[in-house]
Parts: sequence; structure tokens; C-alpha cells
Amino acid sequence: MGKQIFILSGQSNMSGRGGVLHRRWDGVVPPACCPNPSVLRFAAASLWEEARDPLHADIDAAKVCGVGPGMAFANALLPRLPADAVIGLVPCAIGGTPIREWERGCHLYEKMVRRAREAAEGSGGGGGEIKAVLWYQGESDTSSRDAAEAYGAKMESLIRDLRSDLQLPSLPFIQASSFLAHLHFLYRTMPILVAIASGDKPYMDVVREAQLQLNLPNVVCVDAIGLPLNSDHLHLSTEAQVLLGEMLAETYVEHYLA
Repeated sequence: MGKQIFILSGQSNMSGRGGVLHRRWDGVVPPACCPNPSVLRFAAASLWEEARDPLHADIDAAKVCGVGPGMAFANALLPRLPADAVIGLVPCAIGGTPIREWERGCHLYEKMVRRAREAAEGSGGGGGEIKAVLWYQGESDTSSRDAAEAYGAKMESLIRDLRSDLQLPSLPFIQASSFLAHLHFLYRTMPILVAIASGDKPYMDVVREAQLQLNLPNVVCVDAIGLPLNSDHLHLSTEAQVLLGEMLAETYVEHYLA
């Protein structure tokens, strides 16, 4: 059986800052994030290896990475899959990146597409099927009215372009959001995105609204609002990343395995 592949993308709360303080990671890996031989990671060198936090250490390499949602997601999802299933995680997130840096033709977008194709086609040790994109981004678009108001259209273009370039027209897209947690149940026909949950910039609500009002099929929004933050009041704590990963897994099961 080929790998069930999930693309992890966006900015710092997807690449993981759980346990990071003063540019140092505390090294604490909670039980929900422990390595499992059936959970693999597509490394920066385009090789599959056993996954372990920090998943983005060689991807978001200019920053200090800690715990993100990826391992908790995979470990929560694995028992819901066939006994011989293998999950392949493809980390692509880069901290501090606005949505304009993820447009088709830009370096980050093209790198994400390349890594997704290599992972699926078998580069570095066997391929598999891309099952979904897990996306958490938007904090860097909250300081400017122009950027915030353009966010929705740019996000829709990103989803359409990625589906087209990967030749997966129905690819689920799960986005994290920071609106009230119960609202994600209104979006049962959409891919999975996480609405942003933190930030002190003036247009955060504009970006959040755009995330939750995306009108594309097979996009689901998971709300991260209220999850505990690090002392920087911007990045999700280790505890929060575990909760988010489990929320993402439950959302994927509910919408795509039920």
C-alpha cells in the first residue's frame, strides 16, 4: 500500500513554535507527538524518513522550530486507517510569510508543488496518494488593510492553482481559522484550513472572515481561536499544537472517511 500523503503548509504556527522561547526549543515532545514507524516525513533532501518533531527543522531552517500540529494529527488519524496504512507528511511551511509569497510562480509555491509531486511519485523511497493539504497561515496579512482585503481572493487562487498543478481537482484543503470554534461545522463541503487564532495587528478579523467565507468545494475550516499561546502571544503552545493536530484529524475523519 502506498503512503497516504498530507501536505503541511502555511507559516509559523504550521511549521511549529510549540516549546520555543527566546529562540530555543525546550525539546519536550508530548506523548501525542511521539514517533511511529508508520508515520514518515519527506525531508528537505527529498527522502522519506521516520517523522519526529520538529517536522520543519530543515524546511523552515532560518527559524527555530518546535512542536507543530503535524505529529499529533498523524498519530490521531493513524488508528482510523487500515492496519497497514502509512502516513507521509510533507512539511512546506515557512514562518513570517504573507499570502502573496504563496502565489503561483513564487518560490514558496513552486517549491511546495515540487515537493508534493516528488513525494507522490516515489522520490526518496516509495510514493503514495496526496490526501489533503493542511494550511495555517494569515497572521502576516493582518497589518495592512489592502493585504487583508485581498486575502480571500488570493486564497481562492492558491487553492485552484494547487489543485490544477497537482492534477487533483477535488483535493481536500483543511484551513485553520480563529473564529468561534463551533462555526467550522457550517463548512462541511469545503477542504481543511485553519483560521488564525493570534496576532495583534488591526486587520486580523478581516483575514479571519475571509478564511471562513471561502466559497470553494471540498474546503473545510477548523477554528484555532482560544487555544493557548506561548508567552509571545502569537504562537501556539505545545499543548495547543497537540489539540489542533487532533482537531485536524477529527475533521479529516468526519469529512473524508465517514
